[in-house]
Amino acid sequence: MAKGGLKEWFKQNWVDIGSKKKDGSFSKCGRSKQKKDAKRKYPKCVPLAKARKMTESQRRSAVSRKRSKAQGVGGKPTNVKTFAKAVGGGMAVRGMKFIGVR
Repeated sequence: MAKGGLKEWFKQNWVDIGSKKKDGSFSKCGRSKQKKDAKRKYPKCVPLAKARKMTESQRRSAVSRKRSKAQGVGGKPTNVKTFAKAVGGGMAVRGMKFIGVR
């Protein structure tokens, strides 16, 4: 059986990286149908471990790409990649220099 899997996925603590609290923590993932959550913007959810590893600019980028897409098209949530690809086709990794194909 594969390591991890669906059981591990459900056990992870999912947080909304688009709504950071004043104390530096993140809100839980999702929205309720109550009035207080009606004005809340669409959440971009990732596991807490991944959210802590991301830089502030990576979080802002992921949230803005998620919110720029139309949500709920065809009754399905719209997903975007958490990490954007670099313009040159390589992965945008902090501290690494993309040289290209020679």
